[in-house]
Amino acid sequence: MTPLPLIDNLEHLPNPFTQFETIATHLKGNSPHLNDPEYCRDLQLALCFIYSYNGSQATFNSYRREVERLLLWSWNVASCPTSQLRRDQIEEFIHFCVAPPENWIGTKNVARFKLYMGERTPNKDWRPFVAHVSKLEFKNGDVPKTKQHSLSQAAIRATFSILSSYYGFLMQEDAIQQNPVALIRQKSKFVKKEVTRKQVRRISNLQWDYVTETAEMLAEEDPAMHERTLFIMNALLGMYLRISELVADERSAPVMGDFIKDSDGHWWFKVLSKGNKERLVAVSDDMLNALIRYRRFRDLPTLPTIAENTPLIPKNRGQGAMTSSRQVRNIVQFCFDRAYERMCEDGMREDADDLRVATVHWLRHTGISEDVKTRPKEHVREDAGHASMATTDKYIDTEYRERHASGRKKALRPN
Repeated sequence: MTPLPLIDNLEHLPNPFTQFETIATHLKGNSPHLNDPEYCRDLQLALCFIYSYNGSQATFNSYRREVERLLLWSWNVASCPTSQLRRDQIEEFIHFCVAPPENWIGTKNVARFKLYMGERTPNKDWRPFVAHVSKLEFKNGDVPKTKQHSLSQAAIRATFSILSSYYGFLMQEDAIQQNPVALIRQKSKFVKKEVTRKQVRRISNLQWDYVTETAEMLAEEDPAMHERTLFIMNALLGMYLRISELVADERSAPVMGDFIKDSDGHWWFKVLSKGNKERLVAVSDDMLNALIRYRRFRDLPTLPTIAENTPLIPKNRGQGAMTSSRQVRNIVQFCFDRAYERMCEDGMREDADDLRVATVHWLRHTGISEDVKTRPKEHVREDAGHASMATTDKYIDTEYRERHASGRKKALRPN
């Protein structure tokens, strides 16, 4: 059967610790399993686990996706609550996720629930899995097909990690005696071990020159629209920001007062990053000049003042801070597309190709990759907010340069 969603968006989800009966009553009409107390308890535990991650919308969504898939499979395929699944059944579930039936796969992201006659109603067009095509394939006119669905290695690793946390929670609640995910000894048959370090996805210095020149040209032609564009591009690369660190969400709203001057006269930018951890990013002279230009355009004093609450990135229309990460993606993509066109016009189509597939996150990678060439990697790690030095080490490509240099002279006809 084609499953219906169980768990609504965070803003529409009542607190399951105190209002579970409301949630269960609302879902019973669409999920007969909930007439059984065991399945009701299963859903309640799952909701409490997921709701514990309500401090971050992205984390909540990730945990909801994995646990909801498990609930739907366990109830509809294994015919038991998730608390009764054995190790071998968890392996069956992973195999199922790798190759789900077509009626479990959608070709576009749709809302889980719709508003119908004043009530949140499960959306029959929703599917637990969604097939995608790459950005380049989409530009070439390709559309997602259910038969082409596949899970990346990163997605499979995330499934194992989140499900292990879920069963750890069930053990703490005395719902199970042991963690079936932890009992799987040969995860390598699902998750391949990386033999070598992956190269970081980034744009070249030439491409960045064209991108930033394009943003500057747009700002000169239409300041009202694109001075903000120029500042966003500089902030994403110059301070290696993630989109979530640039737009306002339920955790924080970046403001001008997040730029802070210390007692030595040095400027820093305060960021609330992944895991609700605060970090300070060193603000370069170029980045400070970009900030000054942006503030002058907005008729603000040259530099921020202590506790200034002016939104860092304002909405195009209306009051307040920008809250849409999609809008930032569209702004960056617009710059990438215009820069690609300019490079092609200048006879550099081959050099421009990466801009057709680049994403916003590539700007963060590019900024870190460039800085780690000249700055102590400990400083770059702190600015980037990496949890370990191993993450920062991924951006050091000296090893690749030396390895390729030693391999260039390999002969096809050895002497």
